Amino acid sequence: MENKSEERREQEIVYSRSVKAGKRIYYLDVRKARNNDLYLCITESKRRQAEGEEAPSFEKHKVFLYKEDFAHFTEGLEDVIAYVKSQLGEIEQRQEWTPEAEGEPAAAEGEPKRKGIFGIFK
Repeated sequence: MENKSEERREQEIVYSRSVKAGKRIYYLDVRKARNNDLYLCITESKRRQAEGEEAPSFEKHKVFLYKEDFAHFTEGLEDVIAYVKSQLGEIEQRQEWTPEAEGEPAAAEGEPKRKGIFGIFK
């Protein structure tokens, strides 16, 4: 039964894009509703490593944005970004994130180095 629900979930996503930003990844998924209407699902996935746990876990938060709200949402987002820029000036891109900067051990020799990750503001 689990395969069917996974299969259904994959069928719902008609377009997807991810935005990597530090320890967070934002997934922007266009999904198809049962009535064939399209809507946007924005998921923030943040990596968490609890003390004593070997493997990291991921905390996820979702926002569903429907087409009738796109214009208002875009207007609001552009407004708050403009406000932040007016207060802080040009926003620099996020610096490369490394595990060492977060107090995590460095990658062992032969392991691939993690690539730099940049923010969404330009």
